Amino acid sequence: MKNEASYDLRRQVLWGLLLVGLGVAFLLDQMHIVAIESLWHYAPLLLVVIGINQTIGYPSGREFASGLWTAFIGLWLFAVLEGAFGLTFANSWPLFIIISGVTMAIRPLAERKFGKYDHRIEHKGGNDHGH
Repeated sequence: MKNEASYDLRRQVLWGLLLVGLGVAFLLDQMHIVAIESLWHYAPLLLVVIGINQTIGYPSGREFASGLWTAFIGLWLFAVLEGAFGLTFANSWPLFIIISGVTMAIRPLAERKFGKYDHRIEHKGGNDHGH
């Protein structure tokens, strides 16, 4: 239960900080201090943060694998949009085959370590009558 509470706290803090950061960016744009258009190319990195958040704390095996997939999509989009390593939408499709294989291989290991299902769902909303 301690891990569960820690995970929920970390998730809530992350989303709160993301909202604060987004609000600050819009405020700075409205005050003509920073042009928000110049920050949009970093947007895919939000997917990386969301994916990493899914992999830490108290995830299920499925959530862990999903977090890796989400982080990969963010990194891939950022790399393609920035032209890093010569990647384009046309030439980087084999990376999806690779990451699909990686997540398929890691998911059973993550399920063994973290459990197959999201245990937090079992505890929320149910009448456990003090059990």
